[in-house]
Amino acid sequence: MSDLKQNQDHDPEQGDDSQETFISHLVELRDRIIRAGISVIVVFVALVYWAPDIFRLLARPLMQNLPSGGKMIVTDVTGSFFVPMKVTMLVAFVIALPVVLYQIWAFVAPGLYQHEKRLIAPLIGSSYSLFLCGMAFAYFVVFPTIFRVMAHYNAPLGAEMSTDIDNYLSFVLTMFLAFGITFEIPLVELVLVRTGAVTVEKLKEVRGFVVVGAFVIAAVVTPPDMLSQLLLAIPMCVLYQLGILAATFVRPREEDEADPYRRASDTGMERDLDKAEADEKSR
Repeated sequence: MSDLKQNQDHDPEQGDDSQETFISHLVELRDRIIRAGISVIVVFVALVYWAPDIFRLLARPLMQNLPSGGKMIVTDVTGSFFVPMKVTMLVAFVIALPVVLYQIWAFVAPGLYQHEKRLIAPLIGSSYSLFLCGMAFAYFVVFPTIFRVMAHYNAPLGAEMSTDIDNYLSFVLTMFLAFGITFEIPLVELVLVRTGAVTVEKLKEVRGFVVVGAFVIAAVVTPPDMLSQLLLAIPMCVLYQLGILAATFVRPREEDEADPYRRASDTGMERDLDKAEADEKSR
């Protein structure tokens, strides 16, 4: 009875501690979100003066391929102001994204083990770099090609080729997102193989389905011409194959831990750190 009474007396204290811990996590999450938002706003304020120039830079692939007399138009009363602001905010977010990712990392890092920290840090950096590569590929290769093809199709019609700036921005954002995600394919494959979710053999088995899926996605995302679809589908297939090749050099973590010849620095020391962190979290 005395033990039961002691447990009953102790439970409210545990509840208070867990509630305080939950509140402290919410406060920290709020602070991290505020810092991430401030970083984006600071970059935006620094760039807002050049908002028209930034939009013209974004529109350059289209303007260089429009026929003589072609131009961009505004169909919304506020479009001349808000579209350049949206573009500038997008650029500010991309520039400040390392700070945003760092705030996310700083929030989740205390709950991770040592080996997880070693994996996530380079994962975030490589993911950011690959996404930028996808955006660059879309801007320098895909956009000029698509707009040149569209202008070629329009020439026999003799129609004036004009594009609303808001519609152009929506198209550009869609393409940036599509190609940015496409360039993440090799990294996703490496992570899946490393965590043991799939094997390299399984990735090879489903390669045919991936090729079909790539062309289906390209048909939905890109304009309805064969060249534009190929510009998205072919890189997806190539990147998938590159991911398979890179994954052949990656060992699943279970096999890595079972290898008796692993270096002591990668086993004993790391496991001791993980055990110490686990004990600390359980207290």
